[in-house]
Amino acid sequence: MPAEKITINFTVNGAAHSARVYPMARLLDVLRAELRLTGTKEGCGEGECGACSVLLDGALVNSCLVPVAQVAHANITTIEGVADGEQLHAVQQAFIECGGAQCGICTPGMVLAAVALLAEHPQPTLDEMRNGLAGNLCRCTGYMKIFESVVRACQQSRTADCQSAGSLDAADIGRDCQHSGLGLN
Repeated sequence: MPAEKITINFTVNGAAHSARVYPMARLLDVLRAELRLTGTKEGCGEGECGACSVLLDGALVNSCLVPVAQVAHANITTIEGVADGEQLHAVQQAFIECGGAQCGICTPGMVLAAVALLAEHPQPTLDEMRNGLAGNLCRCTGYMKIFESVVRACQQSRTADCQSAGSLDAADIGRDCQHSGLGLN
């Protein structure tokens, strides 16, 4: 017997939503088809590539593997919700500046993975970056531009923190981010 549609209430990018959907519908499909949030991409559809990554109550998940019934009353952040209005998130800006965005299929998932990584590790080591981005595949040119983007975002966040605290020390910023071993200028 097929399941009947149910009403799911959840928050996406700060806005409350109510959707009448099959409980086992994939979150990815509900985001793209019901809410028209097409920034979340479908890559493999099997949870292997990370292109469909979103934040579910702050945790990075593959939306292709999440039945929508599991997101009742949850907070979801998609790539459309990362920027603050017209102000790009430091990670988005860094991806632009460092060429971390390649063909664009993996970019939304990579950005969300980097946002989650920096929330947990504001000054990540190279190993922490590798682990934080491990579930996201890029088939274009490799990961160095993406790693450089994460380091740049780290530097920009550190600069913003220092400016708001009234103590900007560029040498400290460079030293803090050099531990990644990427040699970013």
